[in-house]
Amino acid sequence: MSADTRSHRTAGWTGPGRRQPVQQRSQERYGRILDACAALLDEAGPAALTTKEVAQRAQVPIGTLYQFFAGKEDLLAALAGRNLDRYLHRLDDRLRAGAPSGPAGFTDLAVDEFVAMKRTVPGFGQVDFGLSGPAAPGRVHDDRHLLDAELDNNTAVALRLQALGGDLFGTTDPGALTLALRVALEAADAVLKLAFRGDRDGDPAMITECKRLVRCYLADLLGPR
Repeated sequence: MSADTRSHRTAGWTGPGRRQPVQQRSQERYGRILDACAALLDEAGPAALTTKEVAQRAQVPIGTLYQFFAGKEDLLAALAGRNLDRYLHRLDDRLRAGAPSGPAGFTDLAVDEFVAMKRTVPGFGQVDFGLSGPAAPGRVHDDRHLLDAELDNNTAVALRLQALGGDLFGTTDPGALTLALRVALEAADAVLKLAFRGDRDGDPAMITECKRLVRCYLADLLGPR
């Protein structure tokens, strides 16, 4: 895979924050704010998260936080976008190193990398590519659209996965592949939630069943290669 192709396939998400940092010092503060947000999510969950606490944890003035983010929703959206970018880069590295065969190989690597991040990346258990739990009562923000204002989170993720590994699926119908990946993501999301509900490392049997479910679905729909 060429560097140009890799860059295209894993092109970074740009979130709804007020401005994206350019200078190194601003980039460091931006990253520190997101790191603080992730840590607080693990401690208290999204409902209790406040911009004031995030700024204090990141050791930046609250005004600095608001230079980058319009509020709590922008923070969560930016964290979800960063999570997705990191996931895709890590998955791309594994794809290039492992040369998987067809949908089954892609599925196994994709689930394994998601599980690895679930276990090790701060905040990922609360906000992977979107909020994992119900929105707080009275919120007008639609948490299904943290990544994109028009697309639901799993459709946005499906399109990025399609760009990353679409040639492994052996189909010439991009629309059908997008739909298949979206359904596969919805199914995998539900099973992995069960896997991590009572086990912080994920129930191995549930993780195995998640892979089997997605492999069988994609093989039946797209055909083996």
